[in-house]
Amino acid sequence: MLQGKSVCITGTDRGIGLAMTERLLGQGCIVYAGGIRGCHEELAKLAERYPDKLQAFRLDVGSDESVKEAAKFITSKTDRLDLLINNAAILGDTVKTVHDELDFDDIQRVYNVTAVGAIRVSNALIEPVMNGGKLIVNISSEAGSVGSSNREAWFGYCMAKAALNMGSTIIHNKIRKEGGRVLLIHPGWVKSYMSGEWNPAGTYTAEEAAAHIVSRIEEHGDQLRELPLYIEADTGNELPW
Repeated sequence: MLQGKSVCITGTDRGIGLAMTERLLGQGCIVYAGGIRGCHEELAKLAERYPDKLQAFRLDVGSDESVKEAAKFITSKTDRLDLLINNAAILGDTVKTVHDELDFDDIQRVYNVTAVGAIRVSNALIEPVMNGGKLIVNISSEAGSVGSSNREAWFGYCMAKAALNMGSTIIHNKIRKEGGRVLLIHPGWVKSYMSGEWNPAGTYTAEEAAAHIVSRIEEHGDQLRELPLYIEADTGNELPW
């Protein structure tokens, strides 16, 4: 399904975003890769391996101006995208509970990037998306499921992912009338830098998680449902809202 497609991915500085970029380039895709660091060393190496296939640019999904500039860059290159993958996210504090002194500025920062960021990018690129494959994939989390919530902390991240799920549904409700779809994927517990430093705890490497995500997109990306499909990347099982 994705062979040779035109794809935009956010959060490509490292981790899952970088791994998905490499995997899709390997499948012959043209990849527009946006991250805080722009065309960093790892992406430059990929550009050498896949000439004319990788377009890297700086993108801060928490900034209106940055997203608009990124959209201008992409639309100067193409008027259609087969797939938009909103992957960029930050974690924030995972320890403090309602009994502690909460950093509400940090909670809002996480919300702005992890929830609103995907809506910003979708809004800015909705025209080329609908001109192309009409598919948006938002990397969500089981942490955004109210139906299976059991944490006592993680305010920013859990609230942001729940909000992302709702925002995704609102977008899906609009674009499905024209054949558009939004797919929500929980990547699993991944070894990552999301806490600000390398955390080797996790079930999957970024490369393994990227492979699962791409497989789920290929399996379910063409499905047009009343609500977005909200699934686990590894098993394909649906998650409770």
